[in-house]
Amino acid sequence: MSTATEIRVPDIGDFTDVPVIEILVAVGDTVGVEDPLVTLESDKATMEIPAPAAGVITQLRVAIGDRVSEGSVLLLMEGDADGAGGGTSAPAATSAPAADGAGGGTSAPAPTDAPLPRPPAPAPSADADHHADVVVLGAGPGGYTAAFRAADLGLKVMLVERYERLGGVCLNVGCIPSKTLLHAARVIAEAEEMAAHGISFGTPVVDVEALQGWKESVVAKLTGGLAGLAARRNVEVLTGAGRFTGANVLTVGEETVSFDHCIIAAGSEAATLPDLPDDPRIVDSTGALALAEVPKRMLVIGCGIVGLEMATVYDALGSKITLVEVLDALIHGCDPDLVRPLHRRIAGRYAEIMLSTRVRSVTASEEGVAVEFDGERQGVFDAVLVAVGRRPNGGLIGADTAGVVVDERGFIPVDAQMRTNVAHIYAIGDIVGGPMLAHKASHEGKVAAEVIAGVAGAAFDPRAIPSVAYTDPEIAWMGLSETEAAARGIEVEKAVFPWAASGRALSLGRDEGLTKLLFEPGTRRLLGAGMVGVNAGELIAETVHAIELGADAEDLALTIHPHPTLSETVGFAAEMAEGTITDLLPPRKRR
Repeated sequence: MSTATEIRVPDIGDFTDVPVIEILVAVGDTVGVEDPLVTLESDKATMEIPAPAAGVITQLRVAIGDRVSEGSVLLLMEGDADGAGGGTSAPAATSAPAADGAGGGTSAPAPTDAPLPRPPAPAPSADADHHADVVVLGAGPGGYTAAFRAADLGLKVMLVERYERLGGVCLNVGCIPSKTLLHAARVIAEAEEMAAHGISFGTPVVDVEALQGWKESVVAKLTGGLAGLAARRNVEVLTGAGRFTGANVLTVGEETVSFDHCIIAAGSEAATLPDLPDDPRIVDSTGALALAEVPKRMLVIGCGIVGLEMATVYDALGSKITLVEVLDALIHGCDPDLVRPLHRRIAGRYAEIMLSTRVRSVTASEEGVAVEFDGERQGVFDAVLVAVGRRPNGGLIGADTAGVVVDERGFIPVDAQMRTNVAHIYAIGDIVGGPMLAHKASHEGKVAAEVIAGVAGAAFDPRAIPSVAYTDPEIAWMGLSETEAAARGIEVEKAVFPWAASGRALSLGRDEGLTKLLFEPGTRRLLGAGMVGVNAGELIAETVHAIELGADAEDLALTIHPHPTLSETVGFAAEMAEGTITDLLPPRKRR
């Protein structure tokens, strides 16, 4: 029986007020289950909303440029409504997140407690070149953690990695090299800032080759350490691109590997824009970290965490930075009050920040890379960094050959034990959705290894996953945000301690920050936290610990923090909520 069904925006994670950038259907079109309907775009994700059931489009309720949130009606469809969830919401959207392991997140499907249908595992191949109890495909933070934990639990483990060095994107071309260069940028900025306080240094002379060598030495030390840990645990490492050829077999180059269990940790790759010229001056985050030279004029396309971090590096090294972002804010989805100090600081340093602006064309010539933007604006740059997200590698490993479900964007659905729909195959990290963060992947890797080893109660069930933008100033947040609370109609009590009242922040000459805590009304149980300022990323862990323990404002306020430190701003913010603050007037006593 045909029924009219409202197709709504599904759960898209922390994102609200997201613009519609493409409408992929028209009135009268017939669509099948999972056919894409519209495309949404934030700084962290390009999300296609799929059809929850087959049917015919009868009415469009949105236009290109409209902004939507979870529950917004997209269109009406006639057909078999059973698969449409009674006209409530479509299946979870898939996405191409804009952050690598350095930070950020995605609204891709997250692990679910619901069991997935699983066929029985076939017997392992008897004629493979290698066999292991557990094969881990991918040696990033999630993969090597899973391999090492499984080995510690007594399993025979093989770790398959396509690159020569272990560590994946994070250690080789992501988190670690970028943070090394960000430290160099902070040293330059601190020397510059001290001129206002009576200590002047000369203009820094940047030896790009030496800086690159230092960065590579840090990476080599960490990746070499991983190789040593693998050897000491008797984890066999096989180098090459792994691909499934059956439910219990991988090929790695010319060799075959059979397994009883497999953990897919194949990660993600940088997304790009269509129709870009093939030119060495146009790079993704990996290319930007190669640091062959410091360009005079640099355009960063995408104002998510990765783009802003690399802009921080090149600005300190001497580049004139221009930012362009299709959305109306930096780090879209992060609370505006946390982003504001960063925006204010870089607005005074960068050549231009263009928000709500789309790149229309990119042309390479001897003079530079010419870029046209909305509104007939244009510019010529010596380098262009494309930082528009990351895409999961689920479609590149032949997982369907093993019977593993991979959605149209390359994500692999899993449950809370990190199991796929195939009983003996697990998946972790970027490839399963949720925030694309190294620390999330590591915890998922331990869960998968423990479930395989039979550890009772092993499950991935965090109350909060922290995110950090290692910009200058840093921004960190976890748990419920104000933006999300408003979108979901959740009432919160907010307590904010400005760093202008922090002795430590003042002594650092960086008092633009703040620490914000969100509490449940009545119980004052901690629901979320955010902070912006120097070393904010080092402070967020205390609040993550607090939320895992179910702490309330009193617990945090009565925790003795050392003075003078930035960490005590967490205690001060809790005292603001409790009304016991003495370093400022309690909110209830203000006139």
